[in-house]
Amino acid sequence: MTLEVQDSGTGPAVLLAHGFPDTHTCWRHQVTALNAAGYRTLAPDLRGYGASDRPEGTGAYAPERFVADLLELLDRLELARVHLVGHDWGSAVVQQLAMAAPRRVASLSLLSVGHLGGLLKAGLEQRRRSWYILLFQLAGIAEEWLARDDFAHFRETLVGHPDLEEVIGRMREPGALTSALSLYRTGLPPEVLFGPEEPPEPLPPLPGPVLGLWSTGDPYLVERSMTGTEKHVDGSWRYERVTDAGHWLQLDTPERVNALLLDFLAEHR
Repeated sequence: MTLEVQDSGTGPAVLLAHGFPDTHTCWRHQVTALNAAGYRTLAPDLRGYGASDRPEGTGAYAPERFVADLLELLDRLELARVHLVGHDWGSAVVQQLAMAAPRRVASLSLLSVGHLGGLLKAGLEQRRRSWYILLFQLAGIAEEWLARDDFAHFRETLVGHPDLEEVIGRMREPGALTSALSLYRTGLPPEVLFGPEEPPEPLPPLPGPVLGLWSTGDPYLVERSMTGTEKHVDGSWRYERVTDAGHWLQLDTPERVNALLLDFLAEHR
């Protein structure tokens, strides 16, 4: 695997993991603010996204593969501990990294997506909002439907994305859409999301300190999916609600998100 990684600034390291269907550029406002505040930032394109490699086969996109990529990155840069920040699927990946290697984690900041235990117990409205995840499981069918009529359905599904046209341009590349959807097919099968309110296997707690950020305009996730994370944190927990922002809160309200991140990191620097 070869990963595209933006590495900038000096000071304590902050690793920022993007979600679907983004690249490291979704963190551009945070990178600038963190570097100015004396932090080194590492913002990779996760495997299958952007300029990073796109391995063939759905199995190559199992969540543990993403975790292994990030741990290898930290090893190669000789970074013993980092602050982790993740949005959307990137939040799920950094949570699994923290569970697998808690001693490597100085703090954990979760944007939009909280702990799976909180998601499963978030109620009927959350399951209703998660309808698209069922569609994404259908290999070939989902790709055709999303790309049909100049990505008309993709545009409807990602309504409110500030960089929508740039995202669609990347999804036109051969294999890009399938690679981007593969994490849904390996990491969140329907029997988990729409099954019992308990994970099929008990998940270890998240090592604190943990910051959770949820935005009031998020069309995909209800607030309970984030606030329910508190029950799964071993250590300190801080929750902040961000108003006037959609799912991509780090792009919609960068000043607010930057202020919250910097305040939280300063507490645990």
